[in-house]
Amino acid sequence: MGLMNKIMSKCMNKIKSMGMNMPNIAAEKAGKVRKEVLLVILVLLGFVSNLSAQSIPSYYGIENRLRKTSDNTPASNTIDRILIQGKNNIWLGTSRGLSRSTDNGSSWTNYYGSKDFGNESVSAVGEGLGAIWAATWHYIEDASGNPIPKGTGLRYTLDNGTTWKEIRQPVDTNADTITTYGNNKLRTLPIPVGEGNFIYDIAFTKNTIWIVSYYGGLRKSTDMGVTWQRVVLPPDNLDAIKPTDVLNFEFSSSAGKLGYQNNLNHRAFSIVAAGDDTLYVGTANGINKTTDANAQYPSWIKFNHTNQQKPVSGNFVLSLDRNEIDGTIWAGTWKAEGQTEYWGVSSSGNGGKTWETFLADEKVRDFGFRYYTNGVTDVFAAAESGLYRSSNNGMTWIAAPKIVDSESKVEVRATLFLSVECNVLNSNTTEIWIGTNDGLVKAIETPTSSWFEKWKVYFASSGTVTTSESFAFPNPFNPKTDLLRVKYNLANSSSVSLRVFDFGMNLVRTVLQNASRGANPEQVDYWDGKDDVGKIVPNGVYFYRLDVGDGTPLFGKILVMM
Repeated sequence: MGLMNKIMSKCMNKIKSMGMNMPNIAAEKAGKVRKEVLLVILVLLGFVSNLSAQSIPSYYGIENRLRKTSDNTPASNTIDRILIQGKNNIWLGTSRGLSRSTDNGSSWTNYYGSKDFGNESVSAVGEGLGAIWAATWHYIEDASGNPIPKGTGLRYTLDNGTTWKEIRQPVDTNADTITTYGNNKLRTLPIPVGEGNFIYDIAFTKNTIWIVSYYGGLRKSTDMGVTWQRVVLPPDNLDAIKPTDVLNFEFSSSAGKLGYQNNLNHRAFSIVAAGDDTLYVGTANGINKTTDANAQYPSWIKFNHTNQQKPVSGNFVLSLDRNEIDGTIWAGTWKAEGQTEYWGVSSSGNGGKTWETFLADEKVRDFGFRYYTNGVTDVFAAAESGLYRSSNNGMTWIAAPKIVDSESKVEVRATLFLSVECNVLNSNTTEIWIGTNDGLVKAIETPTSSWFEKWKVYFASSGTVTTSESFAFPNPFNPKTDLLRVKYNLANSSSVSLRVFDFGMNLVRTVLQNASRGANPEQVDYWDGKDDVGKIVPNGVYFYRLDVGDGTPLFGKILVMM
């Protein structure tokens, strides 16, 4: 309700200021002003009623409308995580919760709005211990009105999504001021809140689930999430620890108010298992490895940009993955605090002793692997700037071309590529699933096709529209982080004009002028939120006019909110 109150307060202040000046305004003009202000309030309330349930991240494109549980598309256009279970089940972690397809994308079950998931976003999905797991979170406002992420826990299912068990977000208690590691008692800073503790990643070893989070660090559970244990990693000033060491450091991910040591290595973001005993954990200070993960107190060695001859590119390790054929570890290693660090991909084929680095200056968020029967592997990297593929273990990379749906001709204009996974259906067909902030994509490869010749794009929007309808999304729209899409139905080839007006119906931008468009029931065109001189428009209510041939113009409303 904070955002609604702010908007209402601003509107009421505007009305009061107008009321004070009313004697100087002609009656007719004053009446017009009152109507316009009232209309602004009604319009804003119409939008805010949908916003108040969740403050959205700046890079998320969320459509504010109710959806069916089962649909032709996932419920969201922001696909953070992809999990392929077997050959037919596709699980998605998205900004609008969990989505699942059991028929390779022909239909989807969306859990957003269900009794088990509510209006939660999903930050991680995983398969292990006989279950499918999903980590949930949402945004809340801090004291200054800024959105901050809050982890709300985990859900898991033992019956393929029919029923779900909820686990509350694991957090410290105020009493967690001492942590035992071997013979050591380490002074610990407890952070007993969900804010900043949402789960980034999940991994599994024998009878154990492992989770990582910003303030919560690394945790494990051996009883399906009933109880959790904080796992000690080396502090920033040590490259290795073992339980027989005599140690004297503070176990803390923040300096806090009491002057604790601020250990970046206790802020965890990624994790991958390499068998039942070996784990790699990515933090803000490097990659931590243990080969005795199931011990009461695992020993750790840390690899980072400054402690090896051939190190990782950067210490902020946002993603980790493993090639199951040759065992190589792949990491999205971002620049943290060091002057010589840089964004890129880091890969190790010898268990982390040395690292090769690739794709300098690319911010990679996820990896996928396409395994061939002859033992060769293609590596895919989903980076913020695009999707890349290497057929020679990273020595060279090829960027994916423009993504256009092979049938509907809908074009993906993603500003972020977030996730990628490969599904080898048989010796003749492989599907590459790609998650972006502009929809889900399936690329279909066959022996007779070139790379990514056939695409299928899944857009979460209003579904099918008639020739007398149009739909704009995301709405509200942030021009700094997204593109506005205007979807409409073209029964026949035609010329199309698209113009944007402000609230006073003054022309702001001519987006299209008599542009040729072919017949397409799901035509999408874009507005970047800029006016005719290239400046981003200010917050407010806008309208678009869509002219298709000589037909009746179509109008729509847009709320720009940054």
